[in-house]
Parts: sequence; structure tokens; C-alpha cells
Amino acid sequence: MTDEVDESRRHFLTVATVATGAVGAAFAITPFLASWKPSAKAKALGAPVEVDISKLDPGALMKVEWRGKAIYIVHRTPQMLAQLQGIDGKLRDPNSNDSDQPAWAKNVARSAKPEYLVLTGVCTHLGCAPLDKFTPKDVTVSADWPGGFFCPCHGSKFDLAGRVFKDVPAPLNLPVPPYKFASDTRLMIGLDGGNA
Repeated sequence: MTDEVDESRRHFLTVATVATGAVGAAFAITPFLASWKPSAKAKALGAPVEVDISKLDPGALMKVEWRGKAIYIVHRTPQMLAQLQGIDGKLRDPNSNDSDQPAWAKNVARSAKPEYLVLTGVCTHLGCAPLDKFTPKDVTVSADWPGGFFCPCHGSKFDLAGRVFKDVPAPLNLPVPPYKFASDTRLMIGLDGGNA
């Protein structure tokens, strides 16, 4: 027997073993890494939603869905905007200091363009869907009702900017989701920017 070692063969076997192990590890780790990616359904749930508001008549409400939540879009009339004035004393958070909205929506109208209101249509009390009760003095709400949103589950009331009234169960104003106007007739919900 010879004690000679074939260095070239040893080098080949070492390289082949390392290469085979690396390829095997890559195949083994690929499904694990792929599981970290969000699914197409998850991506769609978080994706921005484009809304055509060209056919939304003044005084009307449109409902769309974004991230599994109802989004209310209201084309407010000058009369509806006028109803926002003079009621601060009746509101829990009239300046939206404790409420959820982008910084550019922290105004009386709580919107990028005063004529368009965009809100998450989920009551901040227990998550019910508030009804649109835009007509002032609607007797189904109250005789001094200025117009806005009414939650039928526990009686929470919100004005036409989604600001909550005092002495109702809801603790906060209705949230304003991030959105921006792509044009005068196209609204992108889920992209922050307002009137950019």
C-alpha cells in the first residue's frame, strides 16, 4: 500500500461536497424565506384604493372598502359645511386633538378639500357602522339634530366632519384614513398626501 495522497482528487471532492451542501441549503431555505412574503390577498388588503368621485352628487354618500373597513366619502354642499360652524361647545373633541387623522386633516372640515369628507365608517365606541343622517332636525335622531352620522347600536352621534358629540358612548371622532387626490375626480385611499 502506498501512503500517497492524491491532492487534486481531495480538492475536487471537497469542492463538490461544499457545492452540493450549498445547493441543498438554498433549496431548503427558499420555502422558509418565501413564507415571510405577504400573500397576494394580504397585499391587496393593504394596497391603495382608487375611487372615481366624478359621479358623486353634492349631498351624497359613497361607500368603498379599504383594508377590510368601510370608507365613507361625502360630497358636502355649502349648506352641509355651514352646519359645522357654531357647534364646538356640543362636541367632545372639536379641534380633533385626540382623534386619528393625518396632520393635514386637522381642521374644521377634517379634509383636504372642504367639499369632500373621507372617513372610516366605523364607530369609535364598539365598531358599528354609523348611518348617514344628513338632514337637520331629523326626528329619528333628535329635534335639535344639526345633521351628520348616527350610530344605531348605542346612539353615538357625529357631525358632518365626523366629530363626536358630548354625552354619547363613542370616545373619539371618526378616523380619517390617509388619502390624496390624484386629480379633481380621482381619490387614492391609502396614500397620504391630502391635496397634493
